Amino acid sequence: MQNMEEMMKAAQEAAGKIQQQMQDAQVKLDTIEVEGTAGGGLVKVRASARGRMIGVEIDESLIKTEEKQILEDLVTAAFNDARDKADRKAGEHMAEMQQGLGLPPGFNLPGMG
Repeated sequence: MQNMEEMMKAAQEAAGKIQQQMQDAQVKLDTIEVEGTAGGGLVKVRASARGRMIGVEIDESLIKTEEKQILEDLVTAAFNDARDKADRKAGEHMAEMQQGLGLPPGFNLPGMG
């Protein structure tokens, strides 16, 4: 019976270690920055790899009342571009972390998707 208890304790310790590494990975994703662009670079959106918008930069040539709808569309497109890049960076980071844990590719742990 003691062998089973030791195995359970080792499994719990491993689970705790994985959970801590997951939390650390989520914190790191907030420090990775990506930039999305639209309109040939006239609109830029910076975001974290977790998808949190950090800032927006709009070229002065777009700031005209009659072009308000175009500007709004470009900001939306730039944000979506940044979000796509953030998702890719997050996926790359999480895949690296999984490899570091010795998990097989595609193995899905709760909180890693």
